[in-house]
Amino acid sequence: MDKVFIISQREEAHVDAISAGVELARMLGKRAEVFAYSFEYFGNAEYYNPKFVAVAQKHVMKQRMAKIERELESIDAADTPIHSVWSKDLYEHACHHSGRHGFDLIVKAVHHADHYLPVDWNLIRHTRVPLMLLTDHPVKKNNAVMMALDLDSTKTIKQQLNHAVIRQAVALADAAGCELHLAFVIRLPQVIHDMEIVDTHAMVREARAKHQALFDKLNIDPKCIHITVGEPDLCIYQLACKHRVRYLVLGAVQRQGVYAFVVGNMAESILSRIRSNVLVVPAREGVLQPLGDS
Repeated sequence: MDKVFIISQREEAHVDAISAGVELARMLGKRAEVFAYSFEYFGNAEYYNPKFVAVAQKHVMKQRMAKIERELESIDAADTPIHSVWSKDLYEHACHHSGRHGFDLIVKAVHHADHYLPVDWNLIRHTRVPLMLLTDHPVKKNNAVMMALDLDSTKTIKQQLNHAVIRQAVALADAAGCELHLAFVIRLPQVIHDMEIVDTHAMVREARAKHQALFDKLNIDPKCIHITVGEPDLCIYQLACKHRVRYLVLGAVQRQGVYAFVVGNMAESILSRIRSNVLVVPAREGVLQPLGDS
């Protein structure tokens, strides 16, 4: 364990995943390893001339390795292991390899500043270890880590996921020297909220009193505890922007198949808005994946 899986994808992203990932690994006291993903279509040559394809594939991978080696040397990390991988779907290899070989964090740069690509969503839905998605949006400049919790859920998987999110957020905040924030949204449809027929202030007071023991245990500054009422995706987005959150930590239940399509996943709804760096703590429906000791 204590290994960071850094994805150097084929397409160049607006964030340098290698330098940012190595810096993050050093900060967390973990050992970084870089996985250089390459893939090219060679058209009909793949069928008619497999020897040519093998040579071309080797050439592409060699060029990519050389580029990464130069970058690692420039950031004084030449001893970082590099693994060259030829793969059309990097998320399949990354999810399988990281879980099987004892990695406890995946780091990947977001290709577009304004939205995630399909590969990002696939990593979110299938990863078995925490996944850090890096962006270069200005909100990351502030020194704040915010963990989004679902404190009112009675489901065992959600309660376990809350504890895992707390562990990851506390460790990240301590390592980065960031101020730790807690966000909890009491779900209330916007139409009801706008009708002003519910005393939202009373709901917040009751929630704070109900969960005060947890807040005391975490020893978080009261001004860093944010309880609000509304739609979780919008409220978390607003809180992250207001406090210029550098890292947002949240759990993903990772529902699969038709159930996921019909019911959806609140984490994905939140992620579609957020522009902070995001640490996704994964789970499978009914079974929480190992995330280390508490």
